[in-house]
Amino acid sequence: MALSLKQKKAIVAEVSEVAANAHSAVVAEYIGLASNEMNNLRAQARSGGVYLRVVKNTLAKRALEGTDFACMNETLVGPMLLAFSEEDPGAAARVIKEFAKGNDKLVVKALSVNGQLLSASDLDRLANLPTKEQAISMLMSVMQAPVTKLARTFNEVPGKLVRTVAAVRDAKQAS
Repeated sequence: MALSLKQKKAIVAEVSEVAANAHSAVVAEYIGLASNEMNNLRAQARSGGVYLRVVKNTLAKRALEGTDFACMNETLVGPMLLAFSEEDPGAAARVIKEFAKGNDKLVVKALSVNGQLLSASDLDRLANLPTKEQAISMLMSVMQAPVTKLARTFNEVPGKLVRTVAAVRDAKQAS
């Protein structure tokens, strides 16, 4: 079914708005995926905070113009799907990587982060980025380490004094 001009403009506006607010994007080829497999991918994307859309390449190119993801326009050839990370930069890469493990028909063509085009081989690197909660946790543990060490150092002074007094007492009792 052909799309009307109004529908095309709505699609371009929607994808452009998502791309303007996204942290990263993944372009993947989906030739040969069954509809139930695509539905599973969409469900995984929704639960992972990823915007996933199959868009005609001409509409996708128009939607990506003026965004950080305009560098991906050359990779939009053939049936492609776009996945945008809306919450954290590695979300789309994690969803696509996880789904591609069980489906070899989903082939990653390109990635983009902050206007920089990455090759498909960088998918693992992007997917291994920590989530926001993990990054905050790592930062807090790094910030907590000096305070913990200072508290242990302060606690060691009275402990050493008590051990010294106990050693003197034991020495006097022995003699």
